[in-house]
Amino acid sequence: MYNSHNLAIKIKSVAKERKKVIKNMLETCELGSNTMSALYHGKAIAFDSLAKIADYLDCSVDYLLGRTDNPDSHKL
Repeated sequence: MYNSHNLAIKIKSVAKERKKVIKNMLETCELGSNTMSALYHGKAIAFDSLAKIADYLDCSVDYLLGRTDNPDSHKL
């Protein structure tokens, strides 16, 4: 159902769209520098790590997971 590789691609896409540097995001969210690589290779991340990323990118977790097309659904 959910694929961590697709999640990594979505995170990268949103970060680029919002002019955020992945390295800075990981540092700010206190995540390891290999987090994105782990996602690309099929590993899962903790729910709180995903929530930190969504907060940093100012979008919903559902948007990152592909459950909604509205990046601002967390603001409703």
